[in-house]
Amino acid sequence: MAHYVVFFNQQWVGDHPDEWFRERGRLAKEVVDQMKAAGVLVFAGGLDEDVAGTAFSADPSGGEVRFRGGRYAETEEYLGGLTVIEVADEAAARMWAGRIAEACGWPQEARPIVPPP
Repeated sequence: MAHYVVFFNQQWVGDHPDEWFRERGRLAKEVVDQMKAAGVLVFAGGLDEDVAGTAFSADPSGGEVRFRGGRYAETEEYLGGLTVIEVADEAAARMWAGRIAEACGWPQEARPIVPPP
């Protein structure tokens, strides 16, 4: 079995009315429930959109760990949410990534997670 992370950047979501988001939330919950039933879901969740107010970074490069509020790198795009799945192969990962993308209504990127040594 392999683990994959399926994720999106907040900027891929686009602007939509509240009603559209409510419907997408229902569809996304259905897919999460289906992943649970299939035994492939490890974790799924969206990230707090107030990035500046809730994010922090830990940087050990100066010899001791230093913490600071906010994202480590200031970039235009930032992570909006992620799902970790455990599946038999890439074909299964593609299927679930596609289902997530359809339910959410915006693109998703999927990458295999390197297993620990």
